Amino acid sequence: MLRDVISAKYKGGYKVEVTFEDSASGIVDFSKYLLEGGVFEKFKDMEFFKNFKINEELGVLTWEDEIDIAPETLYSEATNSPLPEWMNSQQGSPANMSLQPTS
Repeated sequence: MLRDVISAKYKGGYKVEVTFEDSASGIVDFSKYLLEGGVFEKFKDMEFFKNFKINEELGVLTWEDEIDIAPETLYSEATNSPLPEWMNSQQGSPANMSLQPTS
């Protein structure tokens, strides 16, 4: 089930506290995205990182309408819950992966 982000608050470093439409909330640490490269290189600029917004139409965090993170990934990380089963086949995209390190 898709749960939209309804609020987000910068907490320092690469951490953002997110709240979802079902009232669940938690802190997501985006520092692991720095290792992914590509568009995530922009996160190295802290002012860019801190300038996120909520795209209310999609229910996701977005940076300059250029970078967004799947709400399922945000929910999983913020609530320490598993990703939906259907996302396991999309493990190649960092925006669709859990932010947890892999073995």
